[in-house]
Amino acid sequence: MSQDSSALREEGNNHFKAGDVQQALTCYTKALKISDCPSESAVLYRNRSACYLKLEDYTKAEEDATKSLDVDPGDIKARFRRAQALQKLGRLDQAFMDVQKCAQLEPKNKAFQDLLRQLGAQIQQKATQLSSTDSRVQQMFKLLLDSSAPIADRQKAAQNLVVLSREDAGAEQIFRNDGVKLLQNLLESKQEELILSALRTLVGLCTGHQSRTMAIVNELGMERLCGVMGSSASSVSLSACHLLQVMFEALTEGMKKRIRGKDEAILPEPSRELRSMLRHLLDMLPASSVSGAGRDSAINLLVKQVPRKSVKNPDNSLSLWVIDQGLKKILEVAGTVAEVENGPPLTENTHMSCSVLLNKLYDDLKSDKERENFSKLCEEYVQHHFMSSSMERRLRAIQTVSVLLQGPSDVGNVTLELSGLMDSVISLCASEDIVQQQVAVEALIHAAGKAKRASFITANGVALLKELYKKSQNDRIRVRALVGLCKLGSAGGTDFSMKQFAEGSTLKLAKQCRKWLCNESLPPASRRWAIEGLAYLTLDADVKEDLVEDKKALQAMFELAKSEDKTVLFAVGSTLVNCTNSYDVEKPDPQMVELAKYAKQHVPEEHPKDGQPFVEQRVVKLLEAGVVSALVCMVKQESPAMTEACRECIARVILALVERQEDRGLVVAQGGGKALLPLVSESTDRGKIKAAQALAKITITSNPEIAFPGERVYEVVRPLVSLLALDCSMLQNFEALMALTNLAGISERLRQKIIKEKAVPKIEGYMFEEHDMVRAASTECMCNLALSTEVQKLYLAAESDRLKLLVLYSGEDDERLRKAASGTLAVLTGEMPELCTRIPDTTSHWLEILQALLLSESQDLRHRGVVIVMNIMQADKSLAEKLMESEALEILSVLTKTDDPKQASVRKAAQRCLDLALEYGLIRSNESGVNGNSI
Repeated sequence: MSQDSSALREEGNNHFKAGDVQQALTCYTKALKISDCPSESAVLYRNRSACYLKLEDYTKAEEDATKSLDVDPGDIKARFRRAQALQKLGRLDQAFMDVQKCAQLEPKNKAFQDLLRQLGAQIQQKATQLSSTDSRVQQMFKLLLDSSAPIADRQKAAQNLVVLSREDAGAEQIFRNDGVKLLQNLLESKQEELILSALRTLVGLCTGHQSRTMAIVNELGMERLCGVMGSSASSVSLSACHLLQVMFEALTEGMKKRIRGKDEAILPEPSRELRSMLRHLLDMLPASSVSGAGRDSAINLLVKQVPRKSVKNPDNSLSLWVIDQGLKKILEVAGTVAEVENGPPLTENTHMSCSVLLNKLYDDLKSDKERENFSKLCEEYVQHHFMSSSMERRLRAIQTVSVLLQGPSDVGNVTLELSGLMDSVISLCASEDIVQQQVAVEALIHAAGKAKRASFITANGVALLKELYKKSQNDRIRVRALVGLCKLGSAGGTDFSMKQFAEGSTLKLAKQCRKWLCNESLPPASRRWAIEGLAYLTLDADVKEDLVEDKKALQAMFELAKSEDKTVLFAVGSTLVNCTNSYDVEKPDPQMVELAKYAKQHVPEEHPKDGQPFVEQRVVKLLEAGVVSALVCMVKQESPAMTEACRECIARVILALVERQEDRGLVVAQGGGKALLPLVSESTDRGKIKAAQALAKITITSNPEIAFPGERVYEVVRPLVSLLALDCSMLQNFEALMALTNLAGISERLRQKIIKEKAVPKIEGYMFEEHDMVRAASTECMCNLALSTEVQKLYLAAESDRLKLLVLYSGEDDERLRKAASGTLAVLTGEMPELCTRIPDTTSHWLEILQALLLSESQDLRHRGVVIVMNIMQADKSLAEKLMESEALEILSVLTKTDDPKQASVRKAAQRCLDLALEYGLIRSNESGVNGNSI
């Protein structure tokens, strides 16, 4: 076994020398698993530490170096690597001690002395900064504690404290000078500006720092923090929500990364604090003392923090704990009918937020048993209230079912089957009580979600909804009845042949929806329901055409999308997806269609106005109406209503908007490019792919540095690399390769980012693809990446066919592929002369391939060919001799005599080749120039 680990170590060493750090890391890790010798393991840990340093994973680099030193404290290499890692982690004192020991053992080692000087300067700078910061902190504290000081001065001091807290040194000084108590006093003040400054300062103290966060949570107490979040002042509530979000992140990240304090003290497990924070949030939900905005913030935090971020994580214990401790409290809020009972204050967004939270919790369950328990608890709650003789409690049951139908619809459908509930909904729709009518009609609308139930409601409820729409004196009831009719009228989806209502009915319904939407005298909630109606009706192409022609209706919809009412977001997104036809449509197999017709089965039909020319025109009209600015505002919304499904809708729409190359500049100019960046990380899996594809399209045709200014351009790389996957379409692969080619040609830093995202092996894989365009695009991408030293070293690796592939592709018929391959060869042979001697070993036809490049009608190919020949001749005299003995000499002589100014670069390189031949004595010159015969 020891022999096997030694062989793996040697293999890892070879990969590391060749620049393939990831492969070296894999070899060392495998060797560690089978090594039974402590000294061998120590060397492997030391080598793996070097890999982690290269990959910029400094925490793991420090851990591995420490493991190596635990076995052999005298290992100077391991100690130096730990010093390098500690420096990057900001633990300067410890790094200084390590490198000091290294310098004592090898005082003449320049690397040790250089790092020692660097650390000395950094420690001195930090000490000076701390001293300066300390005096500033003391000054601000003094002013803030002086209640007689002018309020303007105290506010300015509080704002300065916020700025200081964002710096490491400032945050540390505030914390060590008992700043948390001062901030507590500010939180208890009645002045909004001081409270906001205190909250923002606490954000600075907690960001990314687990130990400080735990101390602050324990000192301030969750009750106080939740009390601040429950404030009626919306700005204070939002700031407190942001603080708690930062606290959650600091604690959960700490658990994941096993973060230690800067003094190396191992911190206690933060799960107790997390559970305490969650319990307080759950207690806030039904509390009548909490404001509507505060309650929404609490729900938002639960949505973000409780469910697992990835299904790969097997631990869903937090969701199970919340269901056990707080499901009833969530349902209490979900079932509250504000106009009927003296329940907790709600906002327009509260019920939607509850739906999202319930859906997230349900989706996080792993087994049928867990889901059955969730469903049973909801069913018992609804039944308990519905069986009561009190109308208030029966309404609570129906309202709860509405919320469940919008969230975990499977659970909602189960509760809807309770005996008498649906009949009660139908009868309450005819009630003379406006509130009862409203709750019942909303339940009816949400119940019409499935085709089976839609047909039942069509039979039993359409007449009732029409009656309510025509005769009700209350606008809230009329608009909801209208949406119910819209939903039932669109039950056929995009299938042109499946219409629920008579010809022209859907157009009339849509016209009324647009009328309601544009009526600014109506409350926003009523206008929001009009958009809900359009979200259903725009499955009909005639309705889409009418809507995009109505610029006033479009702008009214966009204004609502930017408003405080977050419940409108999904309806707007769905409407735009329908208008742009950016939903997925599977084209049926023509043979299967014929078989279906023969068997007299139903075959879906596409509306003539869903054809590509109509879709393109609709996109143009949406752009003219300002759709991009509305989408950008929607992306920025921080609300549970901005679900992953809603983000997917936005990603689909933006992808449709950038489909035409001529529209991309406008989308980028209005912020559409930047809006895509959060969508590639926070959306459904399909939404992430759509957003990444839209990024690729923009990156291909726009200057990436303008489309994504500053550091944003580096954020584009990862989503593009994610498109290089088997589950993506060939078009998505191709566009990602084209976009990466564009990025790789910009700067070395971007090339390094692409390499770090492990894109190189994927790109190489596509170089073997059968599709000509994909193969050429991947080779072009490799051509630009070859400017990076790390990629160049891959071509030096022994037993690699990379160079052979490039030589062979340089002789292919596909001109685009030949340009890419020969361009890569020109770069590599120029940067690494040692590669030139390997070219004859790749194929016996290498001379013919080079001659074909020199004789090509394409100027680009001729230039690439002559540069490769020049590089080979400069690198090796014997190869130069072989070239001069071939027809290459005659071709080069002809190329030097061209007078075409466009071929000046070709002529210059060809002349250089002949000059080299003269220097080597392979040819001789005469009065008229070079003699075309070799000596």
